Amino acid sequence: MSEEDNKASAVTPVGSGLPEGEIERLTEDIIAALKTVFDPEIPVDIYELGLIYRVDISDDREIEIDMTLTAPGCPVAGEMPGWVEGAVSSIYGVQGVKVNMVFDPPWDQSRMSDEARVALDMW
Repeated sequence: MSEEDNKASAVTPVGSGLPEGEIERLTEDIIAALKTVFDPEIPVDIYELGLIYRVDISDDREIEIDMTLTAPGCPVAGEMPGWVEGAVSSIYGVQGVKVNMVFDPPWDQSRMSDEARVALDMW
């Protein structure tokens, strides 16, 4: 399974009540919103960095996100979940967003996309 496949599987519908087209639209919009959030110290968005571990979409369009940080002592640790919540909350049809900060498993560079590796010159 490629890294892109791993990321795509992180966004999952929790129930089956939403039409497939709506799930696809929400998934694309959520990923696009996540790609607008950056760690100020790293010039790559949090989605490509692999900081998003899980995104669940419920039948009532409530979104729950598990995310992590590149390091537990990240200076924006207290702010970044709010940035993620704000970005995803702005999506048409989303009724609410809950962001959980998790550190298990710990983030490592293997979670980064090829795009992130190129941007950070980490080959």
